[in-house]
This record gives sequence, structure tokens and C-alpha cells, in this order.
Amino acid sequence: MQQLVRAGARAWLRPRGCRGLSALTEEAVQSAEKPEPLANAGPQAPVLRRCELPVPLHRRPVQAWVESLRGYEQERVGLTELHPDVFSTAPRLDILHQVAIWQKNFKRISYAKTKTRAEVRGGGRKPWQQKGSGRARHGSIRSPIWRGGGVAHGPRGPTSYYYMLPMKVRVQGLKVALTVKLAQDDLHIVDSLELPTTDPQYLTELARCRRWGDSVLFVDLEHEDMPQNVVAATSGLKTFNLIPAIGEQRASGQFTSCIFDSVMEWPWAVTALPNTTPSWPSPAWENDVFLKETL
Repeated sequence: MQQLVRAGARAWLRPRGCRGLSALTEEAVQSAEKPEPLANAGPQAPVLRRCELPVPLHRRPVQAWVESLRGYEQERVGLTELHPDVFSTAPRLDILHQVAIWQKNFKRISYAKTKTRAEVRGGGRKPWQQKGSGRARHGSIRSPIWRGGGVAHGPRGPTSYYYMLPMKVRVQGLKVALTVKLAQDDLHIVDSLELPTTDPQYLTELARCRRWGDSVLFVDLEHEDMPQNVVAATSGLKTFNLIPAIGEQRASGQFTSCIFDSVMEWPWAVTALPNTTPSWPSPAWENDVFLKETL
């Protein structure tokens, strides 16, 4: 039986399959507010952005020489100041060891697997009678004490060694690694990673003249995309690696673990700072303390 139902009538008075005007209005509003899903929308990758922190008043910034990659000679173009919380932290070797062990194990999967006595082929019957043969009594050749039998308490892979360190511990390990690299003169700051040529031989000779060793890591803190010259020069060199410090990181691991592993693996690191304004230290006679002591 059909009935004429106004918009504000009760739901139990409406015929089956009929909806009120308010319900239709709400559905129209919700469908209009709901954004349409993109066709090729994939998982959103984390985006790393530059962060500038002020230096605490009770600490002094760390000064480092700024070099240039435009020539073979180690030309110093000025000084730059680094944050003391990153490049002048306490050398906690215990934290460094923890992060290094975690970096090796958190992606490790062991596929070692042995067969138990229930999985080994054969052994369905008793090898010989229980008594009368003079030999030890056995019930199956699949026993772990038999050669070719099952393995007792063996590995049953795949086994994951995944565990996660706290974020503070991982960041502290990265700070300790950067501090130690800077103190050992294994970390060099350059004004830019732009090279005058794309020839890989130039980069090899540059590392040889400046005694950087065979393995060098380049970290760009200024651009999301590396300069084309250094990318072309290192494309054919296996001992030179490039890492952008900002932008989208589409690797499966964490950015901290990636940088820490690279810093610990490569003995030399070259870092390009953003908006570096090199400055030379003022002479001693222009310092107020020097004038007071001389007077």
C-alpha cells in the first residue's frame, strides 16, 4: 500500500524503499565533500625538510673550514659554523656500537632450515628386531643419532632478527658518528658540489690529491636533486656515493639508519651546506680581549 509521506514523517510510517528528503540531502552533501581518489595514488613517502635550530647560549658553535671542488688543490674559501649539538657531542662509543649492531640486524633474515625426524624421508619400519641381534635397539633410521636422520633443535627458518631502537638512540648514534668524523678530519665541508667537468677521472684525481682515500660519500644539504656534473662523474665509480639529505626518501628503511650506515661505511665524507657564507676570522689585534691584554 502506497502512502503520501511528508519530509518530517516518522520512518516507520514510510513505505519500504522510500527515504526522506533530509537523508537525501545529507548524502548529497557528503558525496560533494568527499574527494575523489586519484587513479595512480601510491603510498605517500616521508618528506624530509630543512630545520634550523638556534645555538644554546651556554655553548659555542663548531667552526670548520669550507673548501671548494673547483681545483685539485685544497683551497679554503672561509669558515663556517656548525651546530654543537650535532658536531660536538660526547663520543658515546657504546651508543655507536648499539646503532651499528642494530643497523646490521634489523633487516637480517636467516633462511637456514633443517628437517626434523618427522620430515626426513624413510624410516617407516624398525631397522632390526629388538632383541637377539646383539646390536643397540633402534626404532627408526630417522632418529637424530643416525647419520642422515633428522636434526634435533636445529634452525627452523626463515627467522627475522628485526628489532627497533628508540628514535633518540638512533639520532644520538648519528650525532656521535658525525662528531667523530669531524674530529678525525674525515668530514669536509664544501660550498657546493658543482664540478667543472663530468669526467670521472677528475673526481678520482681530486680525491687522490686531497688524500681522501678510495671511498668517499657526498651528502647534499642544499638541493633535493644532485647537481648533474657530480651525478655524471660518480655514475661509473663504485667507491663514490651520493646521498641527498632533504626531499622525499622512497627507501624502505629509515633516513637515520641510511645516513648512519653510509657514514660508518665510507671513511671520508664531503658535505655541501645550504646558503653557506664563508667568513674569515678577524685578526687578533681587532679583538677587544687582545687590546685589553696588551694595554
